[in-house]
This record gives sequence, structure tokens and C-alpha cells, in this order.
Amino acid sequence: IETRIARLQISNIAKMFSVLTDLISNNVVASIGIVLILIPLVIFFLLRGGASQDIFSANLPYPKEYRHVSRAVKDKVIKNGFALKKVPENLDAIVIGSGVGGLSVAATLGRAGKKVLVLEQHDQAGGCCHTFFEKGYEFDTGIHYIGQMHSNSSFSKFYLDQCSDGQIGWCPMNKAYDIVAFGEAKENRRYPIMADVNDYKKELLKHFPEEKDAIEKYVKIVKEVSRNSTGMFLVKVLPKWVVTALSVTGLLGIMTKFFKMSKRSTLEVVSELTKNKELQAIFSYIFGDYAETSDELAGTAPKDSSFALHGLLVSHYMKGAFYPLGGPAEITYHIVSFIEKLGGKVLVRAKVSEILLDDNQRAIGVRVDKGGESHNIYAPCIVSDAGIYNTFEKLLPQSITDKSREKFGHMHYAKHGLSYMSVFVGLKGDSKTLNLPSSNLWGFSSNNLSHDLEEYLSMTAAEAANNVPMLFVSFPSAKDTSWEERFPGKSACVIVTLANYEWFERWEEERVMHRGEDYNSLKEEFGKNIWEKACQYYPQLRDCVDYFDVSSPLTHKYYMNADKGDCYGIDHDLSRFKLESATSLRSKTDVPGLYLTGQDIFIDGFTGALMSGLGCSCAILGQQILTDLRNKMKKQKS
Repeated sequence: IETRIARLQISNIAKMFSVLTDLISNNVVASIGIVLILIPLVIFFLLRGGASQDIFSANLPYPKEYRHVSRAVKDKVIKNGFALKKVPENLDAIVIGSGVGGLSVAATLGRAGKKVLVLEQHDQAGGCCHTFFEKGYEFDTGIHYIGQMHSNSSFSKFYLDQCSDGQIGWCPMNKAYDIVAFGEAKENRRYPIMADVNDYKKELLKHFPEEKDAIEKYVKIVKEVSRNSTGMFLVKVLPKWVVTALSVTGLLGIMTKFFKMSKRSTLEVVSELTKNKELQAIFSYIFGDYAETSDELAGTAPKDSSFALHGLLVSHYMKGAFYPLGGPAEITYHIVSFIEKLGGKVLVRAKVSEILLDDNQRAIGVRVDKGGESHNIYAPCIVSDAGIYNTFEKLLPQSITDKSREKFGHMHYAKHGLSYMSVFVGLKGDSKTLNLPSSNLWGFSSNNLSHDLEEYLSMTAAEAANNVPMLFVSFPSAKDTSWEERFPGKSACVIVTLANYEWFERWEEERVMHRGEDYNSLKEEFGKNIWEKACQYYPQLRDCVDYFDVSSPLTHKYYMNADKGDCYGIDHDLSRFKLESATSLRSKTDVPGLYLTGQDIFIDGFTGALMSGLGCSCAILGQQILTDLRNKMKKQKS
């Protein structure tokens, strides 16, 4: 039966559905018939695929004890520079970009027996897992904490383990993984955000005893979003015409409530639960993990963000927050090592300038610019982890971009996201001496989050430098249990806040590290005021500074190749989570042989990019790999 179904011409089935769905509004029998047809078709498309062999493992070689890898050993793997002689022969796939979205695709394809080349424009692989060393200190740049790493029963951890051969170790953070503070730093009101659901509710009830009903309902809604999150994944792997038919028949609404929830803003939901502004803000505080700009520079604050995304993020940490043992670069090291063990290669300082197309407009390779020369490298499958803007506006001909914008929606639904600024501080003294927590601190000027962000983003650069309304303060040295062994007597602090690219845009054509006195002065003004605010939360650190540096949106554009320094990819506003846009932003493109991965395709953050890698792998190998992954996960549990 499966063989006969596979031989059906899908285009004819699509035509059939276009006729049948026209009957739905006035023919009950036709409606029932379509539903009965759709159910086996959905099952077929989820189980079909070209990955006939088992590609995942239920018996990974987990080490008895996780140990960090030395910097020298790590650098040999994640800083392997491009040379044509290093490129494997007879490639099956080329991945542009080495963020976790790209690396996870490469590892999965490698498990399926494919020979994969990953090309990274920066001088080290890893994307937002990038770390850097200065003056004897190590700083993370994008991975500050990750949820769902509590056990191998976590789907995201199990898939990450498949991509790294189970070699990544994790350090649990404080049970109060986030501290939320409102008001001036000297006299602020602080609220611990607890990992365990019951502890989360108990802690909030201590501060808001009259709000028990609101707290219970909030947790219930967050759990409901999490349970229905597979709907977001489903519409990206099923054929578009199947998604349309499911939507028209109402069957999609029965299968998942995700898109019913995605229509509502975070502020709308929390405002219905309680009139208490402080509690509303606590329910909403984590918007900084996805906050981005809209056309009016209003930002994806709680009033503009989809509660479906917000609920997913809150749920993500409900079982604790974790930090990679040895720092985020360990993630890169272990995935790259596994890719190369499978016969692939990851090369850096390899800037892809063009995706090569044949006469039929099929992607057949890439052009790499290196040392004044161009090298064409060919493979039948091209995967871009470079982001939608870079892929369609810089790597493909304009005619392809226009076609995708008008017909397939990849560009139609894309808007640039907001950027951010970071302050990196090296501190004299270890975490114990300095009393540093393994919790993050979110500091806000007030509990009016949307208003404060809108006002800040509407300011000039000079005004904004003196009126930063929110800070994220993190101490990687307190989170990583291997830190003291690697950097005895030292600590690190990383502070992040949101920023407009436009504040720094006039220096974008200047050479990095040579952008001039005005640029440096503006950065220093931001950095000085941000550090002063942080010291009001942690006054014991004021006289311990040994190293100090500030990054701007231009820094992120240079190192991450992010078009507008947008740290979370394209905007995460309400429109992105509508069914139409969620269906259009998918891995398989209208360019034959070209696929997309990364946080632009699913959602932002480490786990969003990781799951986009799984979705992209499904698009290439077939949805059957999902069944294999789940079966191996069940087998490992047993």
C-alpha cells in the first residue's frame, strides 16, 4: 500500500484537494470525506522519507564523567581555516554558516551517511556559541543559559546528544535561575523566578497572596502552549497544500491549538489574568530573550509579541536552566568533532559570496572568496544557515529573491529584528569571594515594560546612552563548574541590553577596530552607564574591574554576519506566528536543491535553531527520521 501511495502524482492530489475544498462550505458530506482522506495522508507524509536506514542511536557513548576540553585542543577543531585541499571529494551537501542550526543539519546528514562541508565566514565555528578570550578572561557572547537539558527524556537534549555523540556536559544553575528587579537599582523590588513549577507558584504567592487564581491560570496556559507546540513544527514539515486543506477543514484546529494562541499578544493574555501591573510584568519579563523591532521601532515588547512564543520560552525553563560545562564553545567543539568523525568537514574564514545555480535555476554549489581568489565548490544539496536576508538578498540573484518575495513568502514575512549591546567585564577575585550568583538578573526601570522600551527606542543615541531601561546581568564564571580550574582567582560578567542599529549605522562602512573617536565615545558612554547600573545591583564589584569592553550592533554585524546586527534573526512579532507566515517560513525553498535552517525558520534562541536543524533534516531526508528519533528515545528510556 505504501509503495502504491508513493507512486501517486502529488500534483494531481493537490489539484483534487483544490476542487474538494471548494465544496466544504456547502457540502457536509464532502467535508467529512476530506477529513477522512486527510488523516491517512498526514500520517503518510509524517512517516514517509528517503532515510530508509536507522540513523540515530539509542546507545550513545556518554562519558562516565564530563570534562572540559583545553583551549588549545578546542581551537584546532573549531578554528580550522579554509583551504581548497581540505575540502572532501564527492560532497553530498554544503552548509553555509556554522550556528547550531547549520551544525545540527550537518551532523544529522552525516549520521545518514552523507558527506557534508560546513563553511563559516568568521574565524571560529559556532555562531552564537562563540566565546572569546581577552587578558586572561573568557566571555560568552550569545549562550547565557539553556533549558530542557535536565535529562535524556528531554526531546531537545536527546537530539542535541545525537548531534554531539552525547559528549556535552551541563551545569545546573540556581533553582532561582532568574531574578527580576523593578525600580531604581538602589531601591529595587526583586522577585526570584523558580525552576520547578510548584516552587514557581509558591514563590509568586509569597509576594502576591491575593493573586493565586491568576498565577494558577498563567501556569496552566503556559503548559497548554507547550503541549501544542508541535503544531508549529507540523506546518513546516507537511506540504503546504496539506496544511491549507487541514486549515480549511478545521482539522488543524483539532490537532493543535497553537495557532489559536499565537493570535494573542502577551500583554493581552496577562492583562486578562490580573490587573496587578507588577505581576503582569513578572509574567512578561522574559520578552528580552526575543524582543525585536517593528517598522515603528516599537519593539516586540509584551504588547506586540505572540503569547505562543512567550509561553514556549517560559515553559522552556520550567525544569531548570543550564550552562554548558567549559563554556558554550564546548557545544561547537563536540558537534564539529562528531561531524568530522562521520567524514564531514567544518572550515572557517570561508566567506560564501554566492550560491551557484544551473540553467534550470537549481542550487548546485557555492562560491567561496578567499585571499583575493574565488573557489567554486559543488554539491547536490545546499543548506543556508546564514539567515533569510543574507541568503535571498546577498547570495542569490535578484530575480530569485523577487520570485520568493511574491510567491513563496520567505521574504514577504521577514522584517529585521532589533540588535543589542554587550558589556564584558573581567573581575579580580573568584565567584565565591565576590559572592556572585549562578542566576541571571533582569533589571527594569519600572514595571511598564512596553512603554519603557518604546520610549527608549525612540530616543537619539546620546539620549539612549543615559537612559537604558533594562539590563540582563550574567556571571558565566559562577555558572560553569570548570571555571575555577581554568581561570583561578578570576571572574567574568556579561551585561546585555537592547539597541537600535540606526544609532551606529553611520559607522557601518568603517573598518572594524578603526571606526573613529566618535564611535568609541558613544560605545564608552553606553558602557559606563550600563556598568554603573549593574554596580547598583552588585556594589561589591565596583572596585574589582580588571578588563572592560563594550560591543555595539556593528560588532554583531561583523562577527555574526547579521545584516542589521539583529541578534535574534527576523522579527518575532505577532504576524510571524500567523498560520500563513509560519507555513511559508520553512526549510524547503522554491529553489530546487536549496534549504534553510536557523532561528529565522523556527523560533529564536539555541533550542529554536536546533529544532530548525531537525526540521531541515526532515525536509532533506524525509519525515521518517522523526519516527526513528522518537523510537530511539523510547528505547533509551527503557
